[in-house]
Amino acid sequence: MGVPSRRPGKRWGLRFAAALSLLVLAVGGAGHLLLARVGGGIDRVDAFEGLDDRPRDDGRGLNFLVVGTDRRDRISEADRARYSLGGAPCNCADTIMLVHLSGDRGRASVVSIPRDSYVEFPPHTNKALGERLASHAGKINSAYAHGGPPLTVRAVEKMTGIHIDHYLEIDFSSFMKTVDVIGGVEICSARPLRDTYSGLDLPAGTSRLGGGEALQYVRARHVDGASDLGRMRRQQLFLAAVMDKVSATRTLLNPVRLRQVSGTVLGSVRADSGLSGGEMLALGRAMRHFSPSSSEFTTVPIATQDHQVPGVGATVLWDRARAAGLFARIRADQPLSAGHKQAAEPVEVAPSSIRVQVVNGTAEPGLGTRAAQTLARGGFALTGPARNAPSPAAHTTITYDPRWDRSASSLHTALPTARLIPSPGQGPVMKLTLGPDFTPTSIHGVRPPDPEGADVWNGSEPRTEDRVGCA
Repeated sequence: MGVPSRRPGKRWGLRFAAALSLLVLAVGGAGHLLLARVGGGIDRVDAFEGLDDRPRDDGRGLNFLVVGTDRRDRISEADRARYSLGGAPCNCADTIMLVHLSGDRGRASVVSIPRDSYVEFPPHTNKALGERLASHAGKINSAYAHGGPPLTVRAVEKMTGIHIDHYLEIDFSSFMKTVDVIGGVEICSARPLRDTYSGLDLPAGTSRLGGGEALQYVRARHVDGASDLGRMRRQQLFLAAVMDKVSATRTLLNPVRLRQVSGTVLGSVRADSGLSGGEMLALGRAMRHFSPSSSEFTTVPIATQDHQVPGVGATVLWDRARAAGLFARIRADQPLSAGHKQAAEPVEVAPSSIRVQVVNGTAEPGLGTRAAQTLARGGFALTGPARNAPSPAAHTTITYDPRWDRSASSLHTALPTARLIPSPGQGPVMKLTLGPDFTPTSIHGVRPPDPEGADVWNGSEPRTEDRVGCA
């Protein structure tokens, strides 16, 4: 695939600026300080002005439309140069996410809507040009430039059949500030990641990313042959890592730290006037109890990424049948995976070619044997019976020789909660050490790589946070 004439990766960080800011706002809502600031600290926007013929609000859960714009005026010239953030803003919605909070407040479902999704706009007034337009075809990200938040909400409701309860808008610069104020985020990679376009340069293993490095990570699209699909997976991994850190840490319960976090996030947020401080507080209390298995991620199922429309260009056409099923589950307040059998995930190296030695680092007798048996049933090549570690392990780890990084990445897909530890000179055998965080259900099914030319995962298979895996 040739390098496109433009560099769309520059705005992909918006997707996670939006989700990240929503998450920190919600979790931070556990403090009364934020409750007071929500009312007076957030700019308000009438996102539902003039909307009629809307989907029915059945009261099953709460639906947020989260939109990211490319405002960057608060980013210094030095940081723009350092993190490759040049170019003029387009005043468009490059990020559109539907976030559903279940009625019992025990599950969050995040659906990413591709920015180039084909949409048939209803008649509306183009606010940028001040002229009335008849119904016409277009890309959904142009709704913001043409009709602001109301047209964006209207387009999403028409396409999904889901009633939007609240609207949140985040600007480009909030991403770096929010990552920095929560102390950075740890990301793991089985191989070095380098992208000259975004400036990304990460070693194999676990790295703690600050705001600028995190932005490079979620924008990168030239680190492998997967292009946008690989970038989508890395972005889901990043958001999962943020959710794990923010929901697990107690630092946001500290009033001083909460003031820092809320001040950073609220400074770049706009919300509908109906989003009250009390509602955000309730949302925050619920999100504190989220677990890795209760936070779901997916992308609208896609039929084609090159649907040509005269006067519009290449658009993304949804798979109508599968998309209808996805949105029906949201309307019914069901998990995205309801009725969906979790398929074995394709990996780069066939499990039969990956040699694994299991070491039990816990006090539970027989756990290593059970883990080895599960891996063997999944097709992995065990080097022998499980062994006991000489001392307890703090975490489940995969120790590997960097020369076999593809094998390590494939094994890590089956064990996404394990930590990757490079060990030069170890040889081809992967050493899996079980820690107290390991359970037999931690092992997920994988399968050999798809034949060349076959479709690859496009993000539409629902995944919980614990299945996002390592990039």
